[in-house]
Amino acid sequence: MTWILAGGLLVGASALLWWLRLRPSNERDWSPEYAKMPWAQIEGDAVTIHNFRHCDYRSRTDFTPHWETKRVHLSQLRGVDFLMNYFGTPHLAHTLVSFDFGAEGHVAISIETRRQQGDVYSPLRGMFRQYELCYVIGDERDLIRVRTNYRNQEVFLYPLVDAEPERYRKLFVTYLEAANELRDRPRWYHSAIDNCTTNIRLHARASGFATAWNWRLLLNGYADELLYRIGWIDRALPFAETKARARITERVRATEPGPDFSARIRTAAAPDVIR
Repeated sequence: MTWILAGGLLVGASALLWWLRLRPSNERDWSPEYAKMPWAQIEGDAVTIHNFRHCDYRSRTDFTPHWETKRVHLSQLRGVDFLMNYFGTPHLAHTLVSFDFGAEGHVAISIETRRQQGDVYSPLRGMFRQYELCYVIGDERDLIRVRTNYRNQEVFLYPLVDAEPERYRKLFVTYLEAANELRDRPRWYHSAIDNCTTNIRLHARASGFATAWNWRLLLNGYADELLYRIGWIDRALPFAETKARARITERVRATEPGPDFSARIRTAAAPDVIR
């Protein structure tokens, strides 16, 4: 019995040592939508984003990735939207943000797992150094439509309440700095402590927004309720009605991906109905 116990401990210790020695990398056989890492140059007011993603989707698995260079100006930043999409449970969601630069367009940023060819996301695997962290910076016609039209997910969009313009600009810059850092120094994604929602909180804190820890950051399907409670989302209406009005799923599906896509998905004669 002693030998069996000793053998088990040895196997366990060997597995732990192997796991601790795993190192994140930017050199793997990446799935095409993660083939390139975004990075940005900030020169005064002007920002140039490289590897700005705009995939042309024909189905969930059949698409052509396009990598563009996008130029915006910090002085043109006029608002920020918080988006959520659910996948299989009301308790968990993916969260992302989109920055509105007016005539220069929107810049959507999604913090995700950088998956290899054939990988499927698993929250459990995401806790054990199985995915690198990735900041996808791209066009809303890609980052929003892939979720509503091709992954069949519910998407909600909430404009954040007005804040000082300088704070929004600082928030945007912190995202770009994080993307640049990941391009040079990859790190692991973690489903609980280093994910899409926990990193939004870190960026918000770095930009001067007060953000205390809350259980809704872990069960992030309730992240919109948290933002509503702390006043980052307009509270003129009850939360249930606010959420109903935020649902853009059918609106996106009915909108062609033309140059006015972002404006049209934010305009509706009546709010979508939650099913």
